[in-house]
Parts: sequence; C-alpha cells; structure tokens
Amino acid sequence: MIGLDTNVLVRYIMQDDLKQSPLATRLIESRSVESRGFVPLVSVVELFWVMSSAYGLDRGQLIAALEGLLRTKELVVERAEIVWKALRIFQTANVDFADCLIESLGGGGGMRRNDDF
Repeated sequence: MIGLDTNVLVRYIMQDDLKQSPLATRLIESRSVESRGFVPLVSVVELFWVMSSAYGLDRGQLIAALEGLLRTKELVVERAEIVWKALRIFQTANVDFADCLIESLGGGGGMRRNDDF
C-alpha cells in the first residue's frame, strides 16, 4: 500500500498544475484493489482545508470530493467510518469539517456533542 499525501490528492482532484496534476493522476489511477493507496486522516483534514480556503469550494463540492475518496475501492481512507460520520455531521451543522471530525473521534470516548459550537 502506498501513502497519498495532501499535495497528491489536491493535484488529482483540482487538476490545477500542468506538471504535478498528471503525475498525481498517474499515481492515483495506477492503484488497484490489490495495490491500494492509503489516505491518512491528517491528509483528509488538510484536503478539506485547502479545497475550501485556497480554492473556494462550497460545501456541496467539498462533500462530493470526500465522498468520492471514501467510495473509491482503490483507496483506503484511515478511519473511514469516522470520516463518514464526520461528513454526515458536516452536511447538517454549520461548523468546520475538522470540528466534525473531532466530534466523531470523541464520540466513542464519552464526549458529547455541543450544538452551540
């Protein structure tokens, strides 16, 4: 399994760099079910932040991008079940995705959701 960092994911999704985007595309599209790419949790958070702050993607576009990663059989997203849970919270709450992820990670440890955040 090969690790995929934020830069590779951004270049692949945004297709914004004439030199790096084709390299990222080749790397990601060369993955298979037998030779998956690994997306660390940190890269998921960074990806959301970069796509929203640097590229101005709206909530719907951010959700679609992450759902695409989570549904790709050739990729393994670290703690995918927690990321799905955070994504569901993000869809209905007016908070940053990172806060939703923190909530989802803490949900099993006795942390309760604070709707005022």
